[in-house]
Amino acid sequence: MTLRRLVLWRHGETDYNASSRMQGHLDSELTEVGWNQARFAVPALARFSPDLVVASDLRRATDTATVFVNATGVPLRIDKRLRETNLGDWQGMTGAEVDAISPGARAQWQNDATWAPPGGESRVEVAARAVEVVSDLDAGEEETVVLGTHGGLITALTGKLLGLPVRNWPLLGGIGNCHWTVLARRDSTGLAWRLIAYNAGITG
Repeated sequence: MTLRRLVLWRHGETDYNASSRMQGHLDSELTEVGWNQARFAVPALARFSPDLVVASDLRRATDTATVFVNATGVPLRIDKRLRETNLGDWQGMTGAEVDAISPGARAQWQNDATWAPPGGESRVEVAARAVEVVSDLDAGEEETVVLGTHGGLITALTGKLLGLPVRNWPLLGGIGNCHWTVLARRDSTGLAWRLIAYNAGITG
């Protein structure tokens, strides 16, 4: 096991983010702001000296990751297990539209990581597929890996890797566009994951 550090990097702003619509598995595009956010983040992320970038196959994450690998030469791998939460019937809707159709449902989803939107998946399910990616990386030779992914997945995977009780996962705040979370291992903790930074980023 050589994997020592994970940098969980959320994609830049998309057209759906800009209009406050839920994306889930919908394949939205980066806005010009989003492309610029990715460019601004490159120097900061390069300081982690990653050996590999693994990105979600959704375009907004792949495009964000491609900005980094094109600037640095770090290898890129695509993995659909890093997709955002499937939001089922809510995809493409605003929060207000969901609230109008199902009052209280969105609050339940936000406060219970085991609850899934109609036709979608829970954060527990998202974490289960994401942690498979980390397990596969443990079998490799990379020490530092950037996962180019999505906000919902980042919070779920962080809760899972830190061993937090599932009931406490909703206490983790959201992740800003093109912000990142860093987790690292230390031998003295039995190779358990520790939180080094959460929702870190730059402005530009």
